[in-house]
Amino acid sequence: MNTENFSLCEKIVSPSYIRQGLQAHRTHEHLIRLLIEKGKCPEDEWDENTIELFLHELAIMDSNNFLGNCGVGEREGRVASSLVARRHYRLMHGIGRSGDIAAIQPKAAGSSLLNKITNSLMLDILRIAGVRSVSSCFVVPMATGMSLTLCFLALRHRRPKAKFIIWPRIDQKSCFKSMITAGFEPVVIENLLEGDELRTDLQSVESKIEQLGAENVLCVHSTTSCFAPRAPDRLEELAQICAKYDVPHIVNNAYGVQLSKCMHLIQQAARVGRIDAFVQSLDKNFMVPVGGAIVAGFDDIFIQEISKMYPGRASASPSVDTLITLLSLGVNGYKRLLKERKEMFSYLSSEIKKLSEAHGERLLETPNNPVSLAMSLTRFHERSDRAVTQLGSMLFTRLVSGARVVPVGTKQDINGYTFQGFMSHTNCYQCPYLNAASAIGIKKQDVDLFIKKLDKCLKILLKEKVISGAEMETGTAMLEKSSDTDMGQLSEFVQNNLKIGADMVNQPV
Repeated sequence: MNTENFSLCEKIVSPSYIRQGLQAHRTHEHLIRLLIEKGKCPEDEWDENTIELFLHELAIMDSNNFLGNCGVGEREGRVASSLVARRHYRLMHGIGRSGDIAAIQPKAAGSSLLNKITNSLMLDILRIAGVRSVSSCFVVPMATGMSLTLCFLALRHRRPKAKFIIWPRIDQKSCFKSMITAGFEPVVIENLLEGDELRTDLQSVESKIEQLGAENVLCVHSTTSCFAPRAPDRLEELAQICAKYDVPHIVNNAYGVQLSKCMHLIQQAARVGRIDAFVQSLDKNFMVPVGGAIVAGFDDIFIQEISKMYPGRASASPSVDTLITLLSLGVNGYKRLLKERKEMFSYLSSEIKKLSEAHGERLLETPNNPVSLAMSLTRFHERSDRAVTQLGSMLFTRLVSGARVVPVGTKQDINGYTFQGFMSHTNCYQCPYLNAASAIGIKKQDVDLFIKKLDKCLKILLKEKVISGAEMETGTAMLEKSSDTDMGQLSEFVQNNLKIGADMVNQPV
């Protein structure tokens, strides 16, 4: 209600009570005014009443919610189910127009305003997270892979002769298929093994640009956040190479916003060299449903070119979810989540290290990866080819999600390209391993329960296979001397040492 309506209310209810209600209403309005005026994420979180008030006021600015509206077009924001309408706060027109996802819709001033505010808040968060010089960004209702494709298609108009994308290898299907879908030929650069860690082969990247000719290279497609033992690409050096040869540089920063190290790499790389755009996932960094990404960069014109590549209008759902989340957290709430994630990474690292040593394995040394850890499974692999993959199945059936068990020698065909050692980011890594990550939102109880379940799974495998060193050595010695040993004694030894206890069969963890 406006001030005039509150004045009328004073004739019905005690004026002192109405003035108190007006003051409370003005508190909500003040928060909304500051948001629109500054275009920045509020320091402190909003309560749900203020957020819903804001969304409802935006919704009544769209034509489908006008009282007396008469729509005779093919798209009028009509929705058959009231449940669907409430789920979307009656914001039915989506965002953008047929020519530009960032364009204003005449029928939907409220949805257009929501889109602009969400992009403005996201730009503020990217700067707070570490990329201080980013100048433009927009939320796109596609996941990271398709958003990367959009970037490559925008570059096609700038470099019509180019057909190659140079790509330091990371074994993740969507980022590889993003290049294929855009119609380009990926040039895979194998990583270098430095200790346990896989790092970017800068010399091969530069040599390949020279070999193919810079004008034939659409861009270098690098990666920040990734699974250990791969480390984020050497972004600063790649950016310098791209600047030297005038080759564009697109960065896959899928879950890097939550990682200060990755955001620092992007900031520094843009300062010393060239980065044209970097793409990050909404769900991985802001805990919203899957289906959105942020395309950001340092050149407003190029980011606008990317947004204009999106054909048609787009769903507003990712923008609505993101706006609600950022207002619910505020800057301080998001910073708190980032701090907790970093603390849990250290805790997870120490717990995996202790567990791995207890089972004769080790935590792989990957100091440049700030989110993912890898524990060797060498001992299990040496005793049984199936033990490694069996561990993955055991964890999955015990409700452990997100952990990845990577065997050696896996081959994968993707769109006509064959990757040896797939999932390990190299043709032949030195050992099988298990991955676990500390991503935003993880809690101490998640780590504790994971370690407990992993420990029990490893113990079950050990008991099933009887692979303790002394027992294996004794068993091997007896088999070598079987011609001189009473077969009855050997049979008794096998039964006693390879028997699985009844209490360990199908034991829940």
